[in-house]
Amino acid sequence: MLSCPAPVFRARTVAEACRLRAELPDATVLAGGTDVMVYLEGGSLKPTRVLDLWGCEGLRGISDDGRTLGTLTTWTDVARHPGLPEALRDCALTVGAVQIQNRGTVGGNIVNASPAGDSLPLWLVLDATFVLASVRGERRVKAEHFWLAYRRTALAADELLVRVELPEVRGAVRYRKVGTRLAQSISKVVMATRLVRDGQRVTEARVAFGSVAPIPVRARHVERALVDAGLDPAAAREVDRDVHPIDDVRSTAAYRRRVAANILRTWITAERAAG
Repeated sequence: MLSCPAPVFRARTVAEACRLRAELPDATVLAGGTDVMVYLEGGSLKPTRVLDLWGCEGLRGISDDGRTLGTLTTWTDVARHPGLPEALRDCALTVGAVQIQNRGTVGGNIVNASPAGDSLPLWLVLDATFVLASVRGERRVKAEHFWLAYRRTALAADELLVRVELPEVRGAVRYRKVGTRLAQSISKVVMATRLVRDGQRVTEARVAFGSVAPIPVRARHVERALVDAGLDPAAAREVDRDVHPIDDVRSTAAYRRRVAANILRTWITAERAAG
């Protein structure tokens, strides 16, 4: 139960959710609530109204082929779905403890827009499309255009994220998270990669990082180096041109730069050895 005096408006259908969002553009949207509840209890969030989507029909579930995920799909659902890329299922198992995985949602992680959001780099390398809905209809925004600045997204005031769409996955997708502990840890650096190869020749490379800039970022200099020169660990040196970390309570900028280069080099070496 929310421990705040704000009135709660509960949507039962997508149409009702869009109507309420249009009428209450200043309302705090509650999906799984794993972040919102922390902010409420900590006093950093004092909403005047809350739009609760948890019971909204049509916003939960994963298609059989794994190409469409509803915004209220939980991380437990993701971890158990055989049609999703293994890297995405691996990511789901790093999102807090079991209780958080049972309640935390795909859409909440995306819209919360934390630079440390565990899944955000994966949506970039998977070339995900986010479907945004309002009373005006739906529109689609590519993941790489969704996060605009620190905690700021492309969502209009009357819009809600309703689902994530994935194209057919080409190549090998990997995921790596570095935190203070092996479990239940906020990421200090998170990396996702996708590699398409023709033998030792790299035909397409996607590399993305989280926790190293105000928004999740594609490491485009690294990607170009991999396509131009192949699986050469020296490409890891290019990461300094792509990441812009800061010092904060969890880590230092210097540490994040070093770790980003190290895990990138380790990944390149492993992919090269795999042949």
